[in-house]
Amino acid sequence: MGWVRKTVDSVKSLQVKQVLLRAISLAMVFTSGLILWKALMCMTGTTSPVVVSGSMEPSFKRGDALFLYKNKDPIRAGDIVVFNVKGQDVPIVHRVIEVHEQQSNGEIKLLTKGDANDMDDRFLYARGQLWLKPQHIMGRAVGLLPYAGWVTIVMTEKPVLQYILVGAVGLLFLTSKD
Repeated sequence: MGWVRKTVDSVKSLQVKQVLLRAISLAMVFTSGLILWKALMCMTGTTSPVVVSGSMEPSFKRGDALFLYKNKDPIRAGDIVVFNVKGQDVPIVHRVIEVHEQQSNGEIKLLTKGDANDMDDRFLYARGQLWLKPQHIMGRAVGLLPYAGWVTIVMTEKPVLQYILVGAVGLLFLTSKD
């Protein structure tokens, strides 16, 4: 319990100006990270989702952060895409297994499946929907950062850790002597 007393004494010894400067510096660090993340999303034209299930193993593992790219190139069978469907909160990362283009009107229909799944994704689509359309696609997976998404998964599954983490970082920042 001696470290608690030292921490409390350290916080008490800080002057108001020091506390404000450290709080502003901490806010700048968080803001810089957010700006870099948003800039990356703007440059690629999409978000960077995190794989939250094992349905794409061995290609992607739970916790991998994906880099997406969206362009006008046609989607082909074998492409790994991230898509949203009505009624699903979380984007889904799966491989395109079939592409159908209707000759009469040029409409494109896609069918997806997780690599580790036994059946296609029709059960994941909105009620009555049998195919995805290009507007459902957020982007193609063009790269990944292994395990980088675990922070997001843990923070989502255990929200109390968000407060603990922010409090701990803030306390360490306020009590540092530099």
